[in-house]
Amino acid sequence: MGYKTYNCPISKKCGGCEWLAVPYPLQLKRKQKAMEELFGSIVSQDDAKLEPIRGMQTPLAYRHKAATPFGPGPRGRIRSGFYQAGTHRIVHCDACLVEDPRCRPLLDAVAHAASWAGVPTYDEDRCTGVLRHAVVRVGYGTDESLLTIVTNGDRLPRAQKFLRELQRNASDVTSVVQNVNARRTNAILGFRNVTLWGPGVMHDRLLGCTFEIGPSSFYQTNPMQTEVLYRLAIDAAQLTQGARVLDAYCGTGTIGICAAHAAQQQGIDISVVGVDQVHNAISCARRNADANGLQGSCRFVCADATEYMARSDISEAHEGGFDAVILDPPRAGSTREFLEGVAALAPERVVYISCNPTTQARDFRTLRQNGYRLVSLQPVDMFPHTKHVETVAVLDMR
Repeated sequence: MGYKTYNCPISKKCGGCEWLAVPYPLQLKRKQKAMEELFGSIVSQDDAKLEPIRGMQTPLAYRHKAATPFGPGPRGRIRSGFYQAGTHRIVHCDACLVEDPRCRPLLDAVAHAASWAGVPTYDEDRCTGVLRHAVVRVGYGTDESLLTIVTNGDRLPRAQKFLRELQRNASDVTSVVQNVNARRTNAILGFRNVTLWGPGVMHDRLLGCTFEIGPSSFYQTNPMQTEVLYRLAIDAAQLTQGARVLDAYCGTGTIGICAAHAAQQQGIDISVVGVDQVHNAISCARRNADANGLQGSCRFVCADATEYMARSDISEAHEGGFDAVILDPPRAGSTREFLEGVAALAPERVVYISCNPTTQARDFRTLRQNGYRLVSLQPVDMFPHTKHVETVAVLDMR
C-alpha cells in the first residue's frame, strides 16, 4: 500500500515545506536516522536510550501562528503571501496546508483593508511606505486571537478607514496591535507596540494552564506537539515533594508553570525559579504565574542565564541548589559557562529541550565532561514537512 502525500499549488515556489512531497512516515524515518547519526556515539558510550520520534497523527493545520509580507499588486491592490524561496518576490497563498485555517484569511483581510483605505506598502529598497508585515496567532485552547500589523514608523495613514474595513472582514479577531519597525532589517518585528483594539494581548491554554501572549512573546507554533514536548520534559524531571527546579531560558514561563501545575495536580509542592534575560518576558511570566494561582510556587528572575549561574551566592540563595534543571535555550544552544555552573550545583537530573540538536550534541560534551551521562533522548516532530527536529534529553550524574 502506498503512502499518502499532500499537494500544495505553490510548494515549489514557497519552499517552506521542503519535504511536503515526501510521505509523512518516511519523513519520520529520515528524522529518526538523522538523530541516530548525530547522537549514536554518545548513546552507545553512555548506554542511553534513543526513543522513537513522536510524530503527529495528522500533520496538517498545526501552525497556530502565521505571517505575511506585503507588496504592491495589480490594479492598485496589495499583495500578501510568502516570499518565494531565495527572493523577496511575494507568492500569493489562498490557503496553507500547515496553517490553522483561521490564519490566512485574517492576513488577507489586512491586505484588503489596506488596499481599500489606500495605505501604501513598504519599499525595502527606498525604506519608504508604511505596511511591512502582519503576524497572526490563533488560540489552541481558547477562541482568542492576536493580529499584529507591522508599520514603517508610527504613522498609519487613513487609520480609521483601514480599521473599519478590517473589523468588517476580521470581526473574530480579539486584539489588534500596531508594531512599529522603522529599521532597515529583515527582522519582522520592531520594539514598540500600540494597541488598536482589544487588550493588546491574547491568552491560550496548554496542559491546563493559561498563558498571556503578546506581539513579541515566544510561544511555540505547534501547540499540539508542544503539549507532547512539555509532558515528556516534566515526566523526565521526576519531580517529588519539595523539589527545587531551575527553568533556564524560561521566556514567559510556560515550562516551569506547567511543571508546577502538574505537580500540584498530584498533590506535590515544588518550587520553580525561572530565568530569562528579556524583561518583558519575565514580567509576562510573573503575570502567568499569578493567573494560574502559582505565585507561591514560581519565581521569575530577569537575568542572563550564564551570568545568573555564575553568581557566587547562587547555592546559598537556593538552599544548596536545585534538584532538577530544565533548559530550553535558543538555536545557538547554551554556553559552556552555564553548563559548568549547572554541574557545580550537581542537580540530580538535567532535562535539556532543544530546537537544534546539533548545538545540543555540542553541549552534551560539556555536561559529560563534568560528571553527567545521557540517559535518554526523545525526538519530537514539531514541524512536519520540514527537516527540523526537537529533542528532549535526560541526563543524570554518573
